[in-house]
Amino acid sequence: MNHSLKLIIAREYMTRVKRKSFIITTILVPLLMIALSLAPAAVMLLSSPENRNIAVVDQTGLIASRLNNNDEVKFVSVDAPLDSLRADTDFDAILVIDANAVKKPAEAIRLYSRGAPAMQTGAYINSQLEDAIEDIRLEEYNIDNIKQILASVQADFELPTIRIDKEEDTATSVGLSYIIGLTLDMMLYMFILIYGQMVMNSIIEEKNNRVLEIVVSSVKPTWLMLGKISGIGLVAITQILIWAVLIGSCSLWSMPLLGDLGATSESTEIAAAISQLSDTGFIAGLFVYLLLFFIGGYLFYSAIYAAIGSAVDNVQDASQLSTIATMPVIIGIISSMAVLSNPGSTLAFWVSVIPFTSPMAMMSRLPYGVPTWEIILSLIVLYISFAFLIWLCAKIYRVGIFMYGKKPTLIEIIRWARYK
Repeated sequence: MNHSLKLIIAREYMTRVKRKSFIITTILVPLLMIALSLAPAAVMLLSSPENRNIAVVDQTGLIASRLNNNDEVKFVSVDAPLDSLRADTDFDAILVIDANAVKKPAEAIRLYSRGAPAMQTGAYINSQLEDAIEDIRLEEYNIDNIKQILASVQADFELPTIRIDKEEDTATSVGLSYIIGLTLDMMLYMFILIYGQMVMNSIIEEKNNRVLEIVVSSVKPTWLMLGKISGIGLVAITQILIWAVLIGSCSLWSMPLLGDLGATSESTEIAAAISQLSDTGFIAGLFVYLLLFFIGGYLFYSAIYAAIGSAVDNVQDASQLSTIATMPVIIGIISSMAVLSNPGSTLAFWVSVIPFTSPMAMMSRLPYGVPTWEIILSLIVLYISFAFLIWLCAKIYRVGIFMYGKKPTLIEIIRWARYK
């Protein structure tokens, strides 16, 4: 490797890795992700139950007796006018059931509450009313043991999915695959945009400081661009590897717990999800592919950002031209939404091969399982496209870094690319 290129890569890498912002974000982001994932459960666990006494005015004479209490809600049948109950502070809410509630419950039942009830409380009251009205309607058919008959014929089960296109039959969770695919997709989108724009901003800053004019006197512009792209890319890879180690350590610690939970779970979907999360080969494969597609996607888009940064003098002008790089990434994200819904479709295959969308689309498909030849084809096309793009953008870069004072048009940039 060219000695000057090594120096440029080392400078770009070390100046960013030593920054406090890099160290803080590298450590805090995984912790924040874990905290955010655990926050809903912690809130539910720490929130105190809402004990509410509900006065029930039942004009049908049939529903109140069928309402069951729980630890939070207590139903009390009363025979008093609504106005007097409004003044009775012993009750937190008043449930008024009109005479025609069995036929038209939406019109005939109202809940008067002192303050807004909790969502769980409202849902529980509603479910109790629905069950009571359904029981009354069934009894009107005068069929003996109708509830037992309905219970005996009811089929409530989860359909397990077994993959037979692998070396061994494997239970998979479609829901977990969707969540993992969406998460990896968004991570790749975030990394490509953040670090691609970092390349662009670095070039603009050095161009304004006239540092590039000095550097290119001893280094070819192409090597300078490659050095910047490679150095900043190594920063991103370092961050990904550190996060992989942290997440992998948490996974190793939690695997025995997940295994026990999966063995005792009665839900086939939960058991399949836990089985996937406990598969070290599955998790390791996802990280490897994430790294490969990030490197390819980053190199592909950072070449475009480098060309844009060399063509302008300030961030404001760059933000307008950067749409050229941002729009394909956004299209990739939009395409990935369709891919997540049907990962085996023709659309999913083609957006996984086209280099502008393949990093995001393929990461959306990988948790579902993708044939190895498709992954290899996608990577080959992506890296070949990068090689062509780096050659093309280098021609723009070597002209643009010497241009000052005027924002070039797209036609002028294309003309630069045609210079020999």
